[in-house]
Amino acid sequence: MNAIISISRRNFMIGVASTAGGLSIGFNLPFIKPALAEGAGTTPEVPEVNAWVVIRPDDTVVVRIARSEMGQGTLTGLAQLVAEELNCDWSKVTTEYPSPAKNLARDRVWGNFSTGGSRGIRESHDYVRMGGAVAREMLIAAAAAEWKVPASECTATKGVVTHAASDRTASYGQLAAAAAQMTPPANVTLKDPKDWTIAGRPLPRLDTADKLNGSQIYGTDLKLPNMLNAAIRACPYFGGKVKSFDAAAVAGMPGVRTVVQVGDTAVAVVADTWWRAKTALDALPVTWDEGPNRQVTSASIAAMLEEGLGADDAFIGNSQGDAGTALSTGRTVTATYAFPYQNHATMEPMNATALYTPERCEVWVPTQNGEASLAAAAEAADLPVQQCEVHKIHLGGGFGRRGMQDYVTQAVQIARELPGTPVKLIWSREEDMLQGRYHPITQCRLTGALDADGNLTALRMRISGQSILAAVMPQRMQDGMDPIIFQGLTAASPEGHIGYTIPNLLVDHAMRNPPIPPGFWRGVNLNQNAIYLECFMDELAHEAGVDPLAFRRKLMANHPKHLAVLDAVAERIGWNTPAADGVHRGLAQIMGFGSYVAAAAEVSVTDGQLRIHRIVAATDPGHVVNPAQIERQVEGSFVYGLSACIYGECTVNGGRMEQENFDSYEVMRMAEMPEVETIILPSGGFWGGVGEPTIAVAAPAVLNAIFAATGKRIRTLPLKNHDLA
Repeated sequence: MNAIISISRRNFMIGVASTAGGLSIGFNLPFIKPALAEGAGTTPEVPEVNAWVVIRPDDTVVVRIARSEMGQGTLTGLAQLVAEELNCDWSKVTTEYPSPAKNLARDRVWGNFSTGGSRGIRESHDYVRMGGAVAREMLIAAAAAEWKVPASECTATKGVVTHAASDRTASYGQLAAAAAQMTPPANVTLKDPKDWTIAGRPLPRLDTADKLNGSQIYGTDLKLPNMLNAAIRACPYFGGKVKSFDAAAVAGMPGVRTVVQVGDTAVAVVADTWWRAKTALDALPVTWDEGPNRQVTSASIAAMLEEGLGADDAFIGNSQGDAGTALSTGRTVTATYAFPYQNHATMEPMNATALYTPERCEVWVPTQNGEASLAAAAEAADLPVQQCEVHKIHLGGGFGRRGMQDYVTQAVQIARELPGTPVKLIWSREEDMLQGRYHPITQCRLTGALDADGNLTALRMRISGQSILAAVMPQRMQDGMDPIIFQGLTAASPEGHIGYTIPNLLVDHAMRNPPIPPGFWRGVNLNQNAIYLECFMDELAHEAGVDPLAFRRKLMANHPKHLAVLDAVAERIGWNTPAADGVHRGLAQIMGFGSYVAAAAEVSVTDGQLRIHRIVAATDPGHVVNPAQIERQVEGSFVYGLSACIYGECTVNGGRMEQENFDSYEVMRMAEMPEVETIILPSGGFWGGVGEPTIAVAAPAVLNAIFAATGKRIRTLPLKNHDLA
């Protein structure tokens, strides 16, 4: 059962490519249980009960989590689910990452390593819970066998198995070795969420203490014996390459070991410290082949997208009735919106440490997809996957950027020039900004028709812009169409469908792909789609002379979950009561990543200065694993979403990005952050995401409140480009 799977590097790369960016593929989940744990942070003498649970003699329970921790609380949430079914003592729970290579060797027993699309819990809750439940039954079976009593007479609570009839008890630590030898049960029943005692509670995160005391290691902190450091600079022009460089000019600088060309596009300096490598890199004469896109600018990209707004070629994402005919007969309203490029801007820039020999390659990396990192390492090392390993490290922010593997490839390529020596590659902030995988740029033209009573009879949405899948995962395209472009706007879908019943509806996409590399950016296309739809709903309500909440509610009778979150924020914000003097309100709702979300904002605008006083957010994710974590995720998503709304914009000039650091790519300051109130409305019956959905409603709620305050419609972001006076 532990034999290495025969698989080529190419086939493995094709397989993991389909999991990047939070998309999953199918797999079997056998409860493989070798007699001893195989690494993954445990000592060889400690037996694993099954792949998810290792119990040490001191009763410490180690829960293995395949998904990545990047501040969102996935480690704690998934550990709660395992511990709930295991019936262990939560105070004795810790976690560790299994390795991608071990996952491959064990028939992918830990399942999908991809962490994105708010899927960490919602797509693995069932089998991790099963892992805890199976381990519990194996521990009970071990105790029953030792006591020679029926297992049905034994119970497990807080890490102790009890046989009440004979008043005997045994701790999990005492039973673990014997339990590891038991045959896993063929069937177990998972608990009803209403009976949860560990899951569903606002427990403190397991990784907080290490972050507070400084013991948590991130990729940039990693130190290995004899390690060298690399700084890198890639061609700043999209599509450009290295033409030439003069390594001799920096060879004698302090600490410099070598200068390496990395692929066709980049040059790296390797030195004893990163700062010495960076200093030499700054002094290195490099000539770039600027490539074919030197004339591309934000203006030329905007013109390309504007052409798409009226083009005949388009992919239909949602269609009901006959929008064309209906729009030709009613009173119509038309508006055009636009959403810019944005950078992920993680606090920790891209980094990875690689150790290469002709026989083996190891990489230590903060990654959102350990299996994709393993595939990238094997490809760059030109070694079979079985001769490579990836060690996952906590991420200093991911937001989708660390689902891409370019920085892993670079680290291995550099390490190949120094066999036997570990090399840590760290991108500078400037490199991180110039070599991003940017939130795609789009425009949207919306036309709505109102009848004599102010009812919406037709809506046409034409989206023109960039496809992520076309650039990143063409195998996920559907007959040339990118389905992700329609997030939150489709017909009935468990992932995210439109929350209004409109008799005549047409939503389509004119694909226009500028030569700027797009990527999955936290919230992906739901962000701009919520702005387009929800701000235009306000425009339609204003034109109809109807209260924005009442206008929406008339269209939501068939969408009770959408309506429930919208009503919740309206009630909490006091929608039907007067606001304070000078304060104005706006609201928005959407469904995405399997969850229903809404927001209501209170703002004031004084002498052109915006102040966001308060935002109320409601979310229905179906089930709640840790309500405190949901509150923090909502608050954090508003920081991200409002930063994008107010400041976030990457502009292109001369075939390259203009923003290179936080002086030109700003984020919200603490003093600008509004009070955030979170309402959690779990309706059960489904599992939705948490980390991304509420980002989408932050901006439209604020934009609609700004209109209420000023009478100005903001249809292009960021707000910093607009005069609100």
